[in-house]
Amino acid sequence: MTSPTALIGARIFDGFRVHADSALLFADDRIVGLIPTGNIPTDYRTIQLAGGLLAPGFIDLQINGGGGVLLNNVPTEQTMLTMAQSQVPFGVTRILPTVISDSVEVTDQAISAAQRCVKQDSGVLGIHIEGPFFSGEKSGVHRADKIRALVSGDWLWLERLAGLPSILTLAPERVSAEAIARIAALGVRICAGHSNASSEQVVAAHEQGLSGFTHLYNAMSQLTGREPGVVGAALTLTETWAGLIADGIHVHPTSIQTALNSKGFERIFLVSDAMATVGSPLTQFELYGETIQLREGRLINAQGRLAGSAISLLDAVKYCLDTLNLPLHQALAMASRIPAEYMQLDHQYGSFQPGRRADICLINDAWGIDKVWRSGQAIAF
Repeated sequence: MTSPTALIGARIFDGFRVHADSALLFADDRIVGLIPTGNIPTDYRTIQLAGGLLAPGFIDLQINGGGGVLLNNVPTEQTMLTMAQSQVPFGVTRILPTVISDSVEVTDQAISAAQRCVKQDSGVLGIHIEGPFFSGEKSGVHRADKIRALVSGDWLWLERLAGLPSILTLAPERVSAEAIARIAALGVRICAGHSNASSEQVVAAHEQGLSGFTHLYNAMSQLTGREPGVVGAALTLTETWAGLIADGIHVHPTSIQTALNSKGFERIFLVSDAMATVGSPLTQFELYGETIQLREGRLINAQGRLAGSAISLLDAVKYCLDTLNLPLHQALAMASRIPAEYMQLDHQYGSFQPGRRADICLINDAWGIDKVWRSGQAIAF
């Protein structure tokens, strides 16, 4: 149990707007609310902060590794816990560990690990399964022999996702409408990615429950004059969300702005797509037995293909502020409240509304992270 606590001395972004001269109150693991600094109840201990900005803890819905480990290589509970801890210095309090196209055994092990982690309030929200039902033409770094069609045996692991916060990224043209509806009925959030679908195929999948797009613009059919493709569908389906890797490498800033103009920032969430190097001194790692190297900010394989990213979610927020010149409330919401809303977990995370988990990061004036609380507990890093 945590003593009722008031944080003062910093500006506060509550998930929607920025407040000054206010105190953030939390008790045990929950947010109590924001009040004027002069109205703090006498039974609250007060922590005086030396400036900076308090924000809801960041939520990364696509993260493949971190802290020197990669989920596909060792799909265990300990790997997920290491990944979650490695992102705390970047203000990230919740992650959706991501397993990319692999064997059924690897995917199944990752699901089991996620089920154990979510019971611990470890920072692991659930799991993101990226593949294997993809287009071979848009495979990216996913190994060709791991990409395949959905078969009856896959329902054994797909049905294990019921009740577990999860994303499944698939190519709509590779999965039947009936299967998409059945997966959506499990409560899984379905995203289009690594897809060469026509816009009509994406719209049809949306009607069956597809709700988002994974790393928008990357590894998907592009918007052209005669065929809008996956990108065109993503930009015009207003009820869908899209994840974006804002690192200046995966997506041109003009393309990011186009997505924001089309969908509005309320339907865009930032992701890191981080690999093992993030939060570690590593400059290379193994994926599928192949060496991936960090070169000039890019993670690439021997063929020069991008293999995830080398950024944290904090880097993505700073890119939105410094390069795109987005308003502060938009950049921060895209890393906290909006991913929570996409996962239908905004009643628990992503803002400082009363009753939400007390997931908090303190950003200093140099845009580093000074302190992090998860469920009201300070996390050392």
